[in-house]
Amino acid sequence: VYLILLYVDSTVLLIVLTNKMRFLDLKVNDAYTNMATDEVLTKSKGEGGPDTLRFYRWTPSAVTLGYFQSVEDEVDLDALEKYGIDLNRRISGGGAVLNSAEGEITYSIVMDEEDPRISDDPTESYRYLCHGIIEGLAILGIKADFKPINDIIVGPKKISGNAQIRRYGAVLHHGTILVDFDAKQMFSVLKISDTKISDKLIKQANERVTTIRQVLDRKVSFEEVRAAMEKGFAKALGVELVKGELSPHEEELVGEFREKYASREWRFRR
Repeated sequence: VYLILLYVDSTVLLIVLTNKMRFLDLKVNDAYTNMATDEVLTKSKGEGGPDTLRFYRWTPSAVTLGYFQSVEDEVDLDALEKYGIDLNRRISGGGAVLNSAEGEITYSIVMDEEDPRISDDPTESYRYLCHGIIEGLAILGIKADFKPINDIIVGPKKISGNAQIRRYGAVLHHGTILVDFDAKQMFSVLKISDTKISDKLIKQANERVTTIRQVLDRKVSFEEVRAAMEKGFAKALGVELVKGELSPHEEELVGEFREKYASREWRFRR
């Protein structure tokens, strides 16, 4: 437990910070359950719930739009149907991503918005909350760096993208950790440009993005990545991760929120 004294207008505020964080271990859900869970954890934290780190995967794969993005501008709906990929929208901003069932581990962190460890400066907030990825990759033998405002890179190539939102009095930070990457499928479902899918376009994407398997040149398992990231985030955040589950109330809310995320009104709101 950490005790921090803050002076505000000559008043001493005592803030108690626990060095424990709830850890929701790797689970596989559909896109709408995943996004509902992230929002419920944020709401729960704002109501006095615990700080939480969560790892998750997707089935089926999903194209996830940022809150402000247009379906018409970003997504090829015919291609989604062809490949059996869900259309999804998150509450945070940023660009559209293909959340691949076979290509990534996604994580989310929820903490109090007023936590002194969370900077008001967006770049510093991202730097702090993304650092677990850098530590986790180091355990795997990969040297990575933070690239402002919200990417993790290996050399010149991106290996993780991240997004944040502050809501309910809490910070929700979530992002991807690329284990594998299929550029051809990504270009098939996202309207990256008017250019037809070509070997040149795919080559350009592979020059900008890398993966854990590509860097290590072996088929690294999701379990190995998960274990490294658990240790990496514990070290970076300076916490003891305590495995837990959603509370019954949170479980109930996830069911309610999932209806919103699965609705056409939400997914096609722009």
